Amino acid sequence: MRELLRSNDPTRLAFAKALLQGEDIDCFEMDVNMSVLEGSIGIFPRRLMVRDEDFVEAEVVMRDNGLADGA
Repeated sequence: MRELLRSNDPTRLAFAKALLQGEDIDCFEMDVNMSVLEGSIGIFPRRLMVRDEDFVEAEVVMRDNGLADGA
């Protein structure tokens, strides 16, 4: 699996997941349970992961929708 997006914005992550699912690209959100350690204040970013074989297509979907990492 490869990291596609890293963010602490739950809205951005939900939008990215919806876009990927709409293109039949499986994704997995990591670090969701870090809130237990941080006290639920959202300072630790979550990572959105995709399979290696889907990474290039997923990057195109993200870029086309203005969600490229760092955007």
